[in-house]
Amino acid sequence: MSIMDPIESQPEPKPIIRLQDSVINRIAAGEIIHRPASALKELLENCLDAGATSIRITVKDGGMKLLQIQDNGCGIKKSDLPILAHRFTTSKLSKFSDLSHLTTYGFRGEALASISHVANLSVVTKTKTDSCAWRAIYVDGGMVPAQKDASADPKPCAGNDGTTVTVRRELFYNVPARLSALRSSSEEYARILDVVTKYAVHNAGVSFLCKKVGISTPDLSTPSSTTKQAIRLLYGQEVAKNLLSAEISAPQMRKRKRNADDNIPEGSKSDEDNIWMAQAHFTNANHHSKKSVLLLFINNRLVESSRIKKALEACYTAILPKGTSPFIYLSIQLDPTTVDVNVHPTKREVHFLKEEAITECIADAIQAKLAQSGERTFEYQTLLTGGLATVGVDKSFKGKEKAQENSAGSDTATSTPLSGLPATKKILSQHKVRTSGADRTLDSMFLPTPTQSGDRDVEIARNGADVVKEGRKTRVIPQSTCYLTSVLTLRENVKKAKHMQLTEVLQKHVFVGVVDLVRELSVVQVSTKLYLVNHGALAEELFYQLGLRQFGNFPRLKLDPPAPLRPLITLAVDVEQSTDLSKLTKPQIVDSDIFATRRAVNTHILISRRDMLREYFSLGITVEGMVDSLPVLIHDFTPNLDKLPLFLMRLGPQVNWNCEQECFDTFLRELAYFYVPGPGALAAPSSPPVGHSEGNATGRDDDHALNVQREGASERWQIEHVLFPAMRRYLTAPKSLLTRDVVQIASLPDLYRVFERC
Repeated sequence: MSIMDPIESQPEPKPIIRLQDSVINRIAAGEIIHRPASALKELLENCLDAGATSIRITVKDGGMKLLQIQDNGCGIKKSDLPILAHRFTTSKLSKFSDLSHLTTYGFRGEALASISHVANLSVVTKTKTDSCAWRAIYVDGGMVPAQKDASADPKPCAGNDGTTVTVRRELFYNVPARLSALRSSSEEYARILDVVTKYAVHNAGVSFLCKKVGISTPDLSTPSSTTKQAIRLLYGQEVAKNLLSAEISAPQMRKRKRNADDNIPEGSKSDEDNIWMAQAHFTNANHHSKKSVLLLFINNRLVESSRIKKALEACYTAILPKGTSPFIYLSIQLDPTTVDVNVHPTKREVHFLKEEAITECIADAIQAKLAQSGERTFEYQTLLTGGLATVGVDKSFKGKEKAQENSAGSDTATSTPLSGLPATKKILSQHKVRTSGADRTLDSMFLPTPTQSGDRDVEIARNGADVVKEGRKTRVIPQSTCYLTSVLTLRENVKKAKHMQLTEVLQKHVFVGVVDLVRELSVVQVSTKLYLVNHGALAEELFYQLGLRQFGNFPRLKLDPPAPLRPLITLAVDVEQSTDLSKLTKPQIVDSDIFATRRAVNTHILISRRDMLREYFSLGITVEGMVDSLPVLIHDFTPNLDKLPLFLMRLGPQVNWNCEQECFDTFLRELAYFYVPGPGALAAPSSPPVGHSEGNATGRDDDHALNVQREGASERWQIEHVLFPAMRRYLTAPKSLLTRDVVQIASLPDLYRVFERC
């Protein structure tokens, strides 16, 4: 027979064999867990199913080295731990018909099993009835001992009510192809923040916190609030102020159908009469972004739907510029019997009945709400102190003529008038306002500066509240949650003392320059007026309010090596002239045990209260009297540590340790005084040693002058790029600052009158 015979060239059929369980499980795990963000999504849904009201997430290297999620839910029974990570073990359903009435997130029992096959999984859980928590470790779906020759049974341990799931060891350590396909740790962390942000908006009644390992300040922190408040906190004020809301339900769709067909009786039933309702929060025509943001939840599940997305974006086609998109949050609640949730391994997609009709009804309701929202407005600065006025654009002119935004040097307050609109009054030259951050400051007239602090925030990146300003990131400082009556009273006092006009001046100012570092004077511009401000007094009030804002949740500045408390206080007492008036000697002032003596600094006071100082203010003092950490009030701003001895010395006599509210108030005042920029009281240069020639002294003076010049430049930079932007964002100005700290020194219209007389 020829070698080319077709019968001989056909291969033998290979036998069909069953795959090994390890291969099956890893294939299944790959369908569920694509990346750290998908593992976090599954764990988040378990927390919400457990009724958690607080969820805390800790991440390392974008979730590839560590992913921990802690909740305060109902916990897991000890008896259920042995099969917790087995495939298809669940408490959500018992028979197939239960799928048609499913109201929970999870139901298949594959999340923990899949994670255990691609990483090391540990669980610490405690129910309300348990006397202690139980810890179990899982690998490949089964419990394993924590150490060799030990039992794999759950071990008792300390823990709070709820469950803590920790994904240790490198994720996908046994699937190298999947591991190599992952992005950088920063990009994976951004995906995690995106998932947490979306669930935090939908579950606004649950408190969320997400942070990296080793960093005390969280990148995302939300209290229990409403949906609108969560959107404002996570997506920014720009989105929140342009937000519209709509609630749509099945009766609206039935009414629309009856209007289209009069033959349908009022009380009749149709296939479209399925009970459903939707809640939508979406931006109006004044907000648009290059990136489309759609948060779609169907029966509380975060899903994707290209059909719904296209229908909603079509509502904005006629009102937004080309290439821009809106912000939309949509939550649809359907009858569980009409939804099929088991169509995608990660539950990213769901199918439901009458999808096209329901989508059309929702799109029509959103479009009607947009039509009722009124005119599109543009903001421009007026002669009032930093005020913003709006100019409307009638919708009938959309598509016919384009409104052009007013530039800083134009002759009119608005754009060229649209046809049919009255012409606006021409602005005189003396009433024109400099609003461009590109204009020159005082420093730029002598030394060119790469950036101008007058620029507005150019982009809000909501991955934990970072603000990109002038090419660099600054963190938004969240307000800590505190239930102490004394702290709440102090915060309320700040609000009551607010001076509206002065606060508006500081929020809308354009920084001009530092006038005098020694006298702490700077110049800012608001509208057509120039103000001379005492930036030291403003900074002291700012740092006091930032201390109240972060009470109990201060980031820490670690001192390495720690600083000895007693020598620092001794140094300050030796320099402080007021201590000479005391009847006590200076050593007695430092170490006296007389608490009633106002002149006594008493290191024992600080050491005895070290637990309170560390918990509430992040001021770390050890039993041995070593200062190992200081509170950080604002990022990118380090206080002058030359003032540390004076700060520690003043904590004894200036803080009222006997009254809680006065103690917190006076301590924060001293902390604010410590943070105010300027040279320290102990930073003066010493005299040259005896025996040195005049030439050597001169050389030393030259070095000192160079150091002073460098410190002055650094201080100017901090004042312009850190201090004043923080004032614009956080300072609630009290009326007391008007007395001598904020003075108007020039007005453009008044100057024109003077020049006209010449």
